[in-house]
Amino acid sequence: MASNTPAVSAAAVRITGIDKAFGPVRANRGASLEVGAGEIHALVGENGAGKSTLMRILSGMFTPDAGTVEVNGRDVTGWSTAQAIDAGVGMVHQHFMLVPTLTVAENVVLGTEPKRGLQLDRERARREVRELSERTGLRVDVDRLVSALSVGEAQRVEILKALFRGARVLILDEPTAVLSPPEVVELWTVLRGLRAEGATLILITHRLNEVMEVSDAITVMRAGTTVGWLKTSETTPEGIARAMVGRDVALALALTGESTPPPRNVSTTGAPALAVRDLVVAAPGRPRAVDGVSFQLMPGEILGIAGVEGNGQTELIEAIAGLEPVVSGAIVLGSTDITRSTVRERGDAGLSHVPEDRHRRGLLLDYSVAENLVLGQQHRFSRGMALDRARIEQNAVEQVRTYDIRPTDASLPARALSGGNQQKVVIAREMMRDFTVLLASQPTRGVDVGAVEQIHDRIREARDAGKAVLLVSAELEEVLALADRVAVMFAGRFAAVLPRAEATEEVLGPYMTGANREEAA
Repeated sequence: MASNTPAVSAAAVRITGIDKAFGPVRANRGASLEVGAGEIHALVGENGAGKSTLMRILSGMFTPDAGTVEVNGRDVTGWSTAQAIDAGVGMVHQHFMLVPTLTVAENVVLGTEPKRGLQLDRERARREVRELSERTGLRVDVDRLVSALSVGEAQRVEILKALFRGARVLILDEPTAVLSPPEVVELWTVLRGLRAEGATLILITHRLNEVMEVSDAITVMRAGTTVGWLKTSETTPEGIARAMVGRDVALALALTGESTPPPRNVSTTGAPALAVRDLVVAAPGRPRAVDGVSFQLMPGEILGIAGVEGNGQTELIEAIAGLEPVVSGAIVLGSTDITRSTVRERGDAGLSHVPEDRHRRGLLLDYSVAENLVLGQQHRFSRGMALDRARIEQNAVEQVRTYDIRPTDASLPARALSGGNQQKVVIAREMMRDFTVLLASQPTRGVDVGAVEQIHDRIREARDAGKAVLLVSAELEEVLALADRVAVMFAGRFAAVLPRAEATEEVLGPYMTGANREEAA
């Protein structure tokens, strides 16, 4: 049962009655939060609920329009980021803020460099960062360039950076969004260790199984305000979801993958919707990031690709989409060889693409929501040589309503939306194309439970209408919830391809780590 009065004995953080607006958009409406000292506290809510804004106010990035912020009993309302850091409040953002050309040690000490005279004392910096890394369990090579790190290693550097500056209240925004399952387990071990040392941790997350796994208490936000406080040990994922969205959510398939979908018979005869043959794709430092992959995707089928990120999934999808050049091999869409086709030609031939990085590939952040909803399809919304603004606006009204995009004002720039609502814009645009094959790469990354359910339903509807879907997800549960067949990618190859009925976490795990390897096509 949700309560609005947390029973916190000693509050490390107390936020009361916060209002914050950005032009016409009210991100926070009287929001409140209380976090006990030495507690792991989950902050959850739908996309656009105001979670990140509230935490940016706590970390000094934004100044509230009304309300108060207290840290360890001291009123710090309106403080700066520098003042927050000096007081021991640090934030690890969803999109990392590291300098790729510097080493791990140089990134961690940046701005607080130990000096020998007027020069950086490199040996002391390396020693202090290495000691902090070993003490906290955030192990990473202090001499490696950040550009050479995995996503999980880069996140460790961000946490080390905050701890090096003395953070005792640490805010983590969607900390597992880009981590592999083993990296998530490592992160929880680190956070529990920090809690044992007296640190206070606030997690912004959509993943309710993780909330149940690691948190002590939960604050739920909806539409900019606080709607409940829950003690983790006294609630369930279903109860949290209900508090978040105000209705029951089908969690079993939307989030956990615990319910195995009924087996479906996908025709293996007839022409494939997509055929990939002996595909080789290069990436910086990896001449065979995709190493001779072959497969067929049939109409009315979802083929899910599982695997730890960095094993060639990104390069495979982007090569099929026309965003990365092919070294050798062939890509055939229906009866058309699109190996050397442009992105526009592939779209016209029936290919739709939800990219994994919405900022880099999916949106023009300074363009309006309405304009982003027709990107790549402007020719469909033109009258002669000019864009038909009335049709673009009408389309935006329909998509905003269908996908529950918030705020509802489609004239706002895309950057004014939360990450989850930005993702809804990309999904809406790509699903309204006249496609035969959908490439869905991390389609629900950073999206709340209600929107996950909706996006999954749309993908299934496309499949049931005879479309073919190639799904890539770092969430094994998502692959298992949606796919008719599951391929595991390891070291640039398909290590296994299994019917969904045979694909379980126990079976797939060894293929994902390279313990089992077999040629599969």
